[in-house]
Amino acid sequence: MSTLKVSIVTPDGPVFNDEAQMVSAVTKSGELGILPGHIPLVSPVDIDIVRIKLVDGTEKWVTVNGGFLETDGNEVNILAETSEADEDIELSRAERAKSRAEERLVQTQSNHQEMIQAQLALRRAINRINAASHR
Repeated sequence: MSTLKVSIVTPDGPVFNDEAQMVSAVTKSGELGILPGHIPLVSPVDIDIVRIKLVDGTEKWVTVNGGFLETDGNEVNILAETSEADEDIELSRAERAKSRAEERLVQTQSNHQEMIQAQLALRRAINRINAASHR
């Protein structure tokens, strides 16, 4: 069976590094599934969950909050702004972050820049909740 070497790295260090059968990620142009032998590609990734089908058939979910995905068909490398594996996410903390972001959205209606930052914080919190709820 052919496999992919998958690596997800942030400025703080590695988040995931293992062999996989398939990687599914949401890029700026849509969802992308990568199998061994995929054509070479570089694409910006969106705030979403990267689903990794491991060699043993189990699935690993990793949050990615922006960055870039690169593959040559043998390796998939994701350089993410921030990232967390599903088992590392504390659900109650993510839910508190979501509540804070929702409150900020209501309070910043008049300031466009702050509203955009609050919307991004809300998307990141929801992303973390979705990954943690997967367990």
